[in-house]
Parts: sequence; C-alpha cells; structure tokens
Amino acid sequence: MDLTPFLFVRILTACLAVLQPLPACASDRLEGLEFKHGIAFFHELKYPPDYTHMEYLNPDAPKGGELVLPTQSNFDTFAPMAERGTGAPGSWLRNDRLIRRGGDELSAFYGSLADGIAITDDRLTMVFRMHPMARWRDGVPITSNDVAYTLQVYLNQVSGRLYFNFFDSIEKIDDRHLAIHLKVPLKLHHVMLLQYIPIIPAHSWHGKDPSAPTLDPPLTSGPYEIVDFNQGRFIEYRRDPDYWGKDIPINRGRYNFDTIRFEVYRDATVTREAFRKGLIDIWNETDVNSWHSAFDTPALDKGWVKKIRRNQGLEVGVRQGIVLNNRREKFKDRRVRLALALAIDFEWQNKTLHYGDLQRAHSYWPNTVLAATGLPSDEELALLTPYRDQLPPELFLRPFRFPEVISKETYRSNILRARELLSQAGWHVVDGVLSNSAGDIFEIEFLSSRADDARVLLPYFQRLEQLGIRGIINVAQGSSQWMHRLRKFDFDALLVSMTIQMPPLIGLRDRFHSEAALVPTSANMSGISNQVVDFLVDKARLSTSMEEMIATCRALDRVLLWQYYQIPLYAIDRPRTVHWNKFGSPDYEPVYQPAFPEGWWYEPEKAARILTGSPL
Repeated sequence: MDLTPFLFVRILTACLAVLQPLPACASDRLEGLEFKHGIAFFHELKYPPDYTHMEYLNPDAPKGGELVLPTQSNFDTFAPMAERGTGAPGSWLRNDRLIRRGGDELSAFYGSLADGIAITDDRLTMVFRMHPMARWRDGVPITSNDVAYTLQVYLNQVSGRLYFNFFDSIEKIDDRHLAIHLKVPLKLHHVMLLQYIPIIPAHSWHGKDPSAPTLDPPLTSGPYEIVDFNQGRFIEYRRDPDYWGKDIPINRGRYNFDTIRFEVYRDATVTREAFRKGLIDIWNETDVNSWHSAFDTPALDKGWVKKIRRNQGLEVGVRQGIVLNNRREKFKDRRVRLALALAIDFEWQNKTLHYGDLQRAHSYWPNTVLAATGLPSDEELALLTPYRDQLPPELFLRPFRFPEVISKETYRSNILRARELLSQAGWHVVDGVLSNSAGDIFEIEFLSSRADDARVLLPYFQRLEQLGIRGIINVAQGSSQWMHRLRKFDFDALLVSMTIQMPPLIGLRDRFHSEAALVPTSANMSGISNQVVDFLVDKARLSTSMEEMIATCRALDRVLLWQYYQIPLYAIDRPRTVHWNKFGSPDYEPVYQPAFPEGWWYEPEKAARILTGSPL
C-alpha cells in the first residue's frame, strides 16, 4: 500500500537524521578494526574462522521431498514489519538476518548476511561487513543501505523504540560496512535482540510502508519463497535452488526440503486427528494426557510413527504458573500470597491430571545453572546483604522450596498454616466466607483465554474453599477482550506460561522491573515493583562474566521466589514430538538451539514403505 506523501517524508527525514554523514574516506573509518566471523559472550567461540559447518547439522543431507506442518496462525499479512495483524508462519524461511545464534553454545553468534563483525575497544560501536555474495531474489546485492533502512523503520515503531533504546545512531560507512553506535557498552542482550530483525530491501519498499498489512508476497532473500497460499487455510514455500547463502558455513545442512507447507488448524484435537490421518508430518504435543493416549495406534506399532523427546533449547523457565495481580490491594500482603501458594496440592494434580510426568518448578529458571539452590553463595550475599532489611529473613536462613504434599497430614498442615497467615493479614472466615474488617469478601477471578484452564484451576478452587475463598474463571470472549482486560490490568489472576529465553537477560526488565509494571503491554503482568528486584535485573543485564551473571540471576531467583508474587507450577521439560517416520535427522541435537526441523531431511525409502504398508 502506498504511503501518503506526509508519511513518506516523515520516514525519509527520520532515516536521514539517524544516518551520520559518510567520512571522506571509508578505509580510514575502518582502519584498526578487527573483523571476526562471530562474537561470543562469557566464553570463546567454539567454531574457528575456517569452520565448514555446525557439528549438529549434516552438511551432506540430501535435498528433496515435502514437509507439512500445522500452524494455529490464521495469518492476515506478509508485511515484514507489521505492527498489527497476524504474520504468516515460516517467516524465518524467507528472510535473512545479520547474524545467527550458535546452537551448541550458550552465547555465541555467527555471521549470516554479515561475514564479519568488529567491536571497538570501548564496546560502544559494532561494525558489520556484508557478505559479498548476498543477493535479493531479484539479483540486486544486499548492502549496508538495506540494513540501515531496515533498522530505522524498526526504530520508528513502538516495539523498536522499547527494545532498542540502547541504539545511539546508525552509520553507513560504505556499501559493505555499517556501524551501529550504542549509548552503553555492548552486552549480550543487545546482540540477542539484533539477531531477530529480518533485513528487508530498501529498493523494493521505496515509497511503500513495510508495516502496512498486505497479502502480496514481498521480495526476500532467504532460502525459501512463497509459491501458494490461501489466507486462513495454508501457506506453501518452495526452496530456492539459487539461494545465495546455501553454502555458507552457518547454513550447510539446513533447508533440505524442496517444499514446506503450513496447514492452519485452530484446534489441537483436530490437529491430532489430522496427524493420525497423515495430513501433517510433525506435531509437538503439549498435553501430557494426549501424549500418553492419543497416538497409541497401529501406525506406532508398525514403526510408521515415532514418539521422541527432544532437547528444550533456549526456552527455559516455567511452562505454566499462576500470576497474581499485585496491583490489587488483597494481594499486596506477602502473607496472603504465601497462603495462596500453600493451598496448592501440586502432587495430587500431577498424579491425577498429568500421569505424574511433570516436575514442580521451584525456581524461575529450573534445571539450569541460574536456579537458586541451597543457601546464598558468598557472591549472592554480596549482592543481597545491603538490602537485608527489605528481604524476608528466611531467604538467608534456608533454601527455597514450595510446600509439598506427601500425605493427608502435610496437606492439613499446609491449610492450617495458610489460615493462620490470612488471619495475621486481617482476613477471617465468617459463615464460611473469608472477609476482612471492612466487609470485603476474598474472591479470586482468574481471567482465562482457554477453556482448558479449568482442568487445572477447578481442583485448586476446591482447596481455596477450605480457606473461605471463592475462585472464579472468566473465559474472555475472543482475543480482543483478553488483550483489552490485560491492558487495563483488569484481572485478579492468570494461568499463563512464564517461559523465558536462556540466558534470560533479554526478558528480565520487561518481566520483572518496576517500570514495566506500568506498561500495559509488558510481560510484568503481576505488577512486580520492588527496589531489590530492580537492582538485580539491571545488574544481571550488565554482567560481564559468566560468574557474575550466574550469581546475579540466582540472587534474583531467590528474591522473586520468597516474595511469592507469582506461583510457578510446572517446569519446562523436554518437548514431546510425534512424527511420521519418513525423515532423517542429524546424529545429535544441540542443547541451546535445536535445528528442528530445518536440519531434518526427507528419506523417500522410508516414505515408500509407509505408503505400501510395510513395517519399518
């Protein structure tokens, strides 16, 4: 869609304002810079400058075949910088980015569109050198001008201003070199954010708005291009055999399917049925009950279908937890929040609802090196001791663990303690109803976007009744009502995913900082506002060593847990994947960034045996 003259002039003016004038001689500007093939934080790069491929990919993987995947995205736009609407699945297949994260390293990034990265000694400037082979699909070279244009469009958006406020200016040195000047020295979370921005062609978007909704497939540079789609039903990609980056080391062994097709299924039950019929190839099952019961079919017995557990990758934290709205008066007393945690019988729910498969999260990032264990270390104490008078005494005296129910006696003990805590906080049971001296009745309304939440919440409500508390589930009527109430902070509690990327530096401020508590669109839905939390969040984001990051995140974990702002339930565990057995995969899956399914490939012999009904 064409921009109005006014809007076009505004964007052009902003772009010119941020781009510094070119120096008289670009070679002088680049003198003294050491360009490397990648950048790492807290450790050395695993792969040397002459590496040929990632160890977790098969550089000799055969090309061919089709992969059909399900999606719940009822997409309505292909705009690369869309601020509204729902983007189409598979965007990573059609767009290139400057850098890509290494899958088997905690914090390493390697060049993709950029074949060289240089950092100034003061770490206030990053310089990217564009790969000389990089091309748009129309044959036009990808230059620093495209990167500068992309970044400026993004910085003019609300999300860009929020997440990239550490940018100072962008300098186009010459066609191959672009400098990003920072307000603060370069940190890990800066690069983590930068890796996600898809670079778009300035010459193709001239005079148009790359954020305006459109279903016209845009010009791209990635390994796949859109060849067919039906909005709300499917989108199909075809591998570009002339893709400029097919042989660069970071990509060798990826993008092996000739065709990748996404079929839209809005309902998980329908998706499972489509999988059983062979209409889709791979399904990541998130429901433990369905994992145990929905795929015990003859196809599984014959080896045509396989059930596997994969590495969890960068996503860590809490798969599902209770978010309490601490902006509400009734939740401001820590004793009340602890009482609500004591009422949970996780062990019963896990055994009854989840086959005993799930693990209680006793940390905000369980099963990682960042989880608080034991008593605070000396390094943690150095951070926490200055705030000792603002923290619960228990934090320094014993390890944290949510109350466990191992017998009827322990459950009864938990409920009695919860009643005592509520009484201390001024809440008393009168005629079976918990109320305070002002006559306020203690109710908890859970705002929900899914009817399935009742399965977890109703057993919890039964236990809350023993405390005189009434629980209510209000299922939002569509996503618009859900988002409207979230933006208005119009809820008592939520049952949501609390996952975060490893290491969690990129999301800490948005999720836990006091400033984010005031932003309706932030992830700090609990309204956490705590001076110690703010200090630790900022300290973690500025970490310069692995040891500093670990100590700070563990200290932050302790403070969040002991304050009971939220009630973590299920820890993230290894993904459960079921797939038709017609694919090959690399020998091992990396810990941090699994190459799934982009590192898999089609095996026609296996597929033929399924079609002919031969066991595998």
